[in-house]
Amino acid sequence: MYQQVAKLDAEMFAAFNAHDVDKLMAYFAPNLEFFHDKGGLSDFSQTKAGFTRLFAQSPDISRTLVPGSLEVFPVKGYGAMHIATQRFCHVENDREDCGNSKFVMVWQQQADTWKITRVVSYDH
Repeated sequence: MYQQVAKLDAEMFAAFNAHDVDKLMAYFAPNLEFFHDKGGLSDFSQTKAGFTRLFAQSPDISRTLVPGSLEVFPVKGYGAMHIATQRFCHVENDREDCGNSKFVMVWQQQADTWKITRVVSYDH
């Protein structure tokens, strides 16, 4: 399960780093609840709009997974919890601006399909 979630993380954030909103949103379930410590609660459509705005405002933003931070825990009969620290960087005022934040994602597995149903993003 760890390898599966690590692969999903890499694929999903390759879409983020390519600023491909449609491909990125394909990883989220329609009933998504995204909790952000600074932005509050958003659903699927609000999350999509937020990514669209972010990519327009910060066209060079990128995300990396902090090495060694990924933890994966099975959720019996549902899927997995994906816990890690991520680093976002973009250029601001002619210098690189980076910051780390933590997150928990809950993935639901249905046959061979995995979708994120809940996100808790914090420590921004």
